[in-house]
Amino acid sequence: MTTAGRPTSRDVARAAGVSQATVSLVLGGKWRGRVSERTADTVREAAGKLGYRPNLAARNLRLGSTRTALLVVPAMTHEYFARVYTGAARVAAEHGFGVVLYPSPEGIGPARDPFGSARAAIDGVIASSMAADALSAIGGGGLPLVMLDSDPAGGAPTVNLAVADGIRQMTRHLLGLGHRRFTHLAAGIDTWTFQVRARTVAAELAALPGTHLRTERCALDVRAARDAALRALTAPGPRPTALLCDGDVLAAGACKAARALGLDVPTALSVSGFDDLSLATAIDPELTTVRLPAEDVGASGMTALLALLDGAPAPTHELPVELVVRGSTGQAPH
Repeated sequence: MTTAGRPTSRDVARAAGVSQATVSLVLGGKWRGRVSERTADTVREAAGKLGYRPNLAARNLRLGSTRTALLVVPAMTHEYFARVYTGAARVAAEHGFGVVLYPSPEGIGPARDPFGSARAAIDGVIASSMAADALSAIGGGGLPLVMLDSDPAGGAPTVNLAVADGIRQMTRHLLGLGHRRFTHLAAGIDTWTFQVRARTVAAELAALPGTHLRTERCALDVRAARDAALRALTAPGPRPTALLCDGDVLAAGACKAARALGLDVPTALSVSGFDDLSLATAIDPELTTVRLPAEDVGASGMTALLALLDGAPAPTHELPVELVVRGSTGQAPH
């Protein structure tokens, strides 16, 4: 039985056989270490059966908290960032938090405060693939901040991908296939993650005599990548045998350039991507690429932010990536 009208936390406590304080801990995501998992499940089940929803406005007014995180991304249209959001939102929901998704202008900022006063509207910020100083308008008020895929020397706790290892694996894969003439189709965005990729490719090839590296920078879209690849493939001198691309979208443009020139992939030209988007298996031949655990990045970022909000340390850590070999890379032509 519930009291008349909307179910209350007292109703949930009575149905679960626990105190109201326990209900508050469980539904507020603060139960770990204080309440058993079995009890937490009982409370959640009782709340679900009763249709109980916490009065967030009243609780937030009381606690001085909105239980809302802001996820700032370079673009809302890129599949990778959609997956990051999915991971962050899943962990947030488990702790009674919401996530607001906000695209930073031009991908790197400076990001404008979307609320007029972010300090009053949100509890913390997770920012993906950009410089920490791009967030000065939002984080300047002392909001807890976690950076994703960003320079770990920036001062904020960081959840990173092992991008150097990923591009190193890809470079060595192509070297193992006999390739010595490379063009790095590099994203024309001056952020940490792309700087790391460029440095790693250069270092790997510099360590092996007889290799040649050309770099073509372009915007992160198919048409720009096609044009950049055409420049690389028609430049004077020996043609590259491998196009090593900073993303699957760039690799798709590179494949269009190869087709326009009548070059078979991978017989005449190998093309590699980075991300393992849905696009990677939608084109023919399917892309050799580096798989990034995007949902895990978002989940880890949200977990780190929740730790900060609880006053706990949120150490910087790195998530592994995986080389996925498909049909777009093959032996270097003789």
